[in-house]
Amino acid sequence: MRPLPPPEAVTAPAPLRQRSHGRIRLRMGRAGAATIVADLAESGPSRLRFPRTHGPMPEAVLVNTAGGIACGDRFEVGLDLDAGSDLVLTTNAAEKIYRSDGPASAILNRVALGAGARLAWLPQETILYDRARLERRFEVDLAEGAGLLACEIVMLGRAASGEVFTAGAIRDRWSVRRAGRLVYADALALAGPVAELLARSAIGGGARAFGTILDLAPGAEARIDEARALLDGPGDGLEAGASAWNGHLAVRLLGRDPDALRRCAARFLAAYRREPLPRVWQA
Repeated sequence: MRPLPPPEAVTAPAPLRQRSHGRIRLRMGRAGAATIVADLAESGPSRLRFPRTHGPMPEAVLVNTAGGIACGDRFEVGLDLDAGSDLVLTTNAAEKIYRSDGPASAILNRVALGAGARLAWLPQETILYDRARLERRFEVDLAEGAGLLACEIVMLGRAASGEVFTAGAIRDRWSVRRAGRLVYADALALAGPVAELLARSAIGGGARAFGTILDLAPGAEARIDEARALLDGPGDGLEAGASAWNGHLAVRLLGRDPDALRRCAARFLAAYRREPLPRVWQA
């Protein structure tokens, strides 16, 4: 991955600082009819918590004890689900990416699902502060019969405080392989005067938030009509659409109001999954 271009506002080298490196390594396995934690390693400010739930799948909540991600920080999640195991993974709060005076923050998420395993990857939104710089990768390997439902929402600027993401950078790459074959790839790169770029109708139409929901479970492509019906008339100045090909289904969300986009995504996920979202989403 090539580095992001240098920030225009930096006129002197950024000072050297101690940076955070958070890492999670989790493997879920089977014990009879139950999914259990087979192995867990945590380091830096990254922690996993497993609340008691009454849903059909166990739940893991990712916590960043640093309270956010600063320039030059690096966070990694490595998740393996053995054959037949299942999990819902979420975060305790929105992830905040702070303003950078030089280096980009980095997030690397790697997921491997064994045959018949199921993962609902449902972190809460990522908020980029003005002049934040982020490089993020989401890499997935699926065995035959495994199912992944993933949602990622990005908000540009702190809407509650009226902040506008005038400039900065984000590079976000997704790649999914099934049985070793690449079946989905997506890349987004925005850098420089981001607010000006997104104001253009051909790029963002003034959007301040966007989201992707990806279903790679068996039979996902056949649910396209259901997905479009759930997205019908999103309102609140949002644009939403669904498409399906190559055995999977993708939903795109784009909007001027970040909170409205989050609510739309939450409604869709609850209806599409036919069960409530993790409790932390409802706090």
